[in-house]
Amino acid sequence: FLVLGLCVLSISTFAEGNIKNGETIANAECLACHGQGGNSATAMFPKLAGLGEKYLLKQLLDIKNAGANSDPKKPKRPIAEMTGLLDAKTDQQLKDLAAYYAAQNIQLSGAKELKVQVNSGDKVDGLKLGARVYRAGNLETGVPACTGCHSPRGLGNAPAGFPRVSGQFADYIEKQLRAFRAGDRTNDGETMVMREVAKHMSDAEIIAVSNFISGLH
Repeated sequence: FLVLGLCVLSISTFAEGNIKNGETIANAECLACHGQGGNSATAMFPKLAGLGEKYLLKQLLDIKNAGANSDPKKPKRPIAEMTGLLDAKTDQQLKDLAAYYAAQNIQLSGAKELKVQVNSGDKVDGLKLGARVYRAGNLETGVPACTGCHSPRGLGNAPAGFPRVSGQFADYIEKQLRAFRAGDRTNDGETMVMREVAKHMSDAEIIAVSNFISGLH
């Protein structure tokens, strides 16, 4: 058992991404959109810094699989801005990119004061609503708390593949929640965990929790 364990450990060690190689690729090909160290300057392109190696690798593989040589048996995540950019990348290069970005520190976007209109027509404090949804969900409509997967501080669970969300652009988070709710983004696994969460969320809850998360730390 000890020998077997060492063999497995050795295999997993060699299978990990190389941060240095990932940095070289990122600086040559990803810098213009995703910024230095994965901290992009605009919500059009998500921050990649510190999202977790397992999560990042899955997204890179899914984006690549949405290209011309897609495998229908594997999950895919089509992104117009990424079309063709990963087609020629090997799995090892994608592992290297994931390892590099996972090792970087994210720069917080910061939440803002806002009012959101709930289904009754009333306008409520968006920060308070966002905090309540993130920490406690909505029992009446079946929305679970975000803390279960993404942690109370929004740091995620890297080994489980749940990404860090704190500090991400509010507009980007909102876009992803809406995509999950509409069924336009489907690479959340067979359990459809994010689609099941988002389908019960109102527009006000999506806007509020996205804003709250962007300033969570």
